[in-house]
Amino acid sequence: MKPRFAFVATALAVALFASSLEARSQERSCRSPDPVDTIKEMSDAIYACWKPPPRTAGMSLTLRFSLRRNGTLIGKPRATYADLGTDAQRSRAFVASILRALDDALPLPFSDRMGEAIAGRMLAPRFTAALEGAS
Repeated sequence: MKPRFAFVATALAVALFASSLEARSQERSCRSPDPVDTIKEMSDAIYACWKPPPRTAGMSLTLRFSLRRNGTLIGKPRATYADLGTDAQRSRAFVASILRALDDALPLPFSDRMGEAIAGRMLAPRFTAALEGAS
């Protein structure tokens, strides 16, 4: 029964993490050494390192990747959804800002419990630059 509960809990956590970023948490700083023990803390740790470039409001990109129990990336992230507009230079800058955020945030300082729960699980965070004037 315990493995089934762990699978359901992990699936729910991954689904929650996959939701769009509309508001970033200001509680965690980029590269914070504080242990990451929840999906929310994991997403906050990544998003705290992301600074969307100017004039990219409304652009969105979903990446799919997995992490090891030590918080490092497994393989290369893959884009599964993109709404990048028509300006190629801004699109490249937007994608580069997301990849830089991953580089800056990783490895994540997972607690032992979180490392065991998340290791090898597929994650799909969506990065969306907030519309100007939105809170």
